[in-house]
Amino acid sequence: MAIANFGGEEVVYSYEESRIIMVPVPYDATSTYIRGADRGPAAILEASPALEFYDIETGTEAHKQGIHTIAPLVCSDDPAEVTRAVYRTVSGILSEERFPVVIGGNHTVSIGAFRAVSGKYSNLTILQLDAHSDLRQSYEGSPLNHACAAARAREYAPLVQVGIRSMAAEELPFAESGRIFYAHELYHSKELYDRALDMLSENVWITLDLDVFDPSVMPSTGTPEPGGPDYRELMYFLRRVFGRCNVVGFDVVELCPSETNKAPDFMAAKVIYQMLSYRFSR
Repeated sequence: MAIANFGGEEVVYSYEESRIIMVPVPYDATSTYIRGADRGPAAILEASPALEFYDIETGTEAHKQGIHTIAPLVCSDDPAEVTRAVYRTVSGILSEERFPVVIGGNHTVSIGAFRAVSGKYSNLTILQLDAHSDLRQSYEGSPLNHACAAARAREYAPLVQVGIRSMAAEELPFAESGRIFYAHELYHSKELYDRALDMLSENVWITLDLDVFDPSVMPSTGTPEPGGPDYRELMYFLRRVFGRCNVVGFDVVELCPSETNKAPDFMAAKVIYQMLSYRFSR
């Protein structure tokens, strides 16, 4: 049975005393290859009590900011409905000056968060960490397909894309030169992470598709694409992002949990908590 809250019994805070609000969105209807992202939030919550909540890297205990996990959002298969539900929920969290963490679900769930954060913050950049460019204007008849997440993000704020290594020819006209950092180039030229960092504005929303990681360390995704960064490389970049910018929230999406390999579930939970440790060690 899935654990109801991030961290289990060790991390129990009321909504009122919590600065960090977890928003599970178990949605998978627009997925196009491996199904199962709707089981991702429950798998992450189930793995999370195995974390140690003292972070060695920052010397902090981020959970003391208060972490509260709300009930999973319940939506139909309609991507417009899930987008509206996420928008309303994240808007409410931001209006209370709390820190939202959206746990997907596939990348469709991020679109409502983009709209919400753009309504709250000016001088905003959306930082996309992903194997796929997701710049299709529409896919399988919907502009809200998971393959269109970055195209929708660009409608709300400037976009910086890091780790990209898969795109369709039809997406090329929408790939902004100087704002998209391909995995094969990052592999050979680590200074490109510096350039990506320089493209970010004061306020940043991070959208992290777990397939940004190489599938040797994160095989449990909807479309595992070879050639991505490992955990330490990407987290080093993220620590620098959190150190320089005001990260106002983030989403982590596209975990498709396996019945036989629980390591990716734990890694996804660790990524979330490590990002919170970076954010609240400032």
